[in-house]
Amino acid sequence: MPLWLRTTLRLSAIVFATALISIIGLLIVRQVVDYESLKDSSDSLGTFVQTLGGIYAVLLAFVVIVVWGQFNDARTYVDREANALVDLHRTASGLPSLSREIIQTELREYLDAVIHSEWEAMAKQDQVAIDRISARLDHVWTAIHGCMPRNECQQAMYSEVLTRFNDLTEHRTNRLNTASAHIPIALNVLLYTGALIMIGAVYLLAFDRFWLHATVTGLMTGAVAHILFLIRDLDYAFSGDWQVEKSSFVRARKAFERAAQMHITEPGANSSAA
Repeated sequence: MPLWLRTTLRLSAIVFATALISIIGLLIVRQVVDYESLKDSSDSLGTFVQTLGGIYAVLLAFVVIVVWGQFNDARTYVDREANALVDLHRTASGLPSLSREIIQTELREYLDAVIHSEWEAMAKQDQVAIDRISARLDHVWTAIHGCMPRNECQQAMYSEVLTRFNDLTEHRTNRLNTASAHIPIALNVLLYTGALIMIGAVYLLAFDRFWLHATVTGLMTGAVAHILFLIRDLDYAFSGDWQVEKSSFVRARKAFERAAQMHITEPGANSSAA
């Protein structure tokens, strides 16, 4: 099933289900509350609902901006890490053959582990799996540390490799931090409690016709449910329906393959490796 279709179905089910539940709740409340007595206070209640709605709307807008910013930061760190991998793999080609082969092999294994395992590990907060993948970079560092440049050109490339490796580890750390950063529990409680209060306040508005009251309640509930769904999904940037894609890493893997193919086809490549 395409991701967009799955997301649409999930979102539609949540919106319609919450709207239906709110209308059922309204039906029960109208059987209990004397709406004739509420008509005398309709102006005051309308002002109260308007003020409360404005405050809650500001809160929702603030949280949406925050989680959208975190989501974009996560996407940026993924792109930067993938670019750093390609730069490091390419720059390592200027090192002595033995060190180059070890570094590039370890980078390929690290990239494969990120593509095939780390998204799921970040979604589940599986620290054991994340640490196991991080150990791949420790192997890269060991190979870099053991490299012995033989001339000035290789010494210059070695300095560049150190810089690229530091960039790579920094971007990886930033990516993992965004994967584990979520809005606080207290803020979540405020969001969902505010939604319930808003719906309850709409229940108290004195409408003469039930169908009109039910329409307003259902639309209000559906809109709030949609926004809360969006907030929760964006807050989990690596596991939600609108999760950060791993396409940058896939492109980096293809770049590795092209570089390896070019090295094989270079004249005298085998003799230089020997």
